[in-house]
Amino acid sequence: MTTDPADLLAGPQGAQLRLGLAIKQAEQAMMAAKTDALRELDLTVPQYAVLLQLTERSGMSGAQLARGAAVTPQTMAGVLANLETKGLIEREPSELHGKVLVTRLSEAGRALVAEADARAVGIESALWTAFDESERDLFRGFLQRATSVLQK
Repeated sequence: MTTDPADLLAGPQGAQLRLGLAIKQAEQAMMAAKTDALRELDLTVPQYAVLLQLTERSGMSGAQLARGAAVTPQTMAGVLANLETKGLIEREPSELHGKVLVTRLSEAGRALVAEADARAVGIESALWTAFDESERDLFRGFLQRATSVLQK
């Protein structure tokens, strides 16, 4: 029997062993749960990600927000336009770079992000309680190692 990962993971019989599939399924389940939780607030997950980033660091550019939300700059342009239309953010030219718009939370955005974050934390809490402390540490370490290997 072979121990070569390329042989073990090849073809339909190897699909069940692939870590990438399991990671993707977990991510999709997390995003679906957050999508459902944020729907009543008329927010998408990327919109929530923007609002949450802005609570930590006001005045970010669209490119910075896109990187933080793991979406393309083109997608972020649409996200920001929708948030601005809803009155949740305010945008103005940067003092350093006149062509760059910086983004800040509006009062309405600050109020909504608190409720949205409480809902997201509820989902994260459910995941948290599925593992004991040592399992969470191992799991986080495994994911960090996977990220490191794939970013090389």
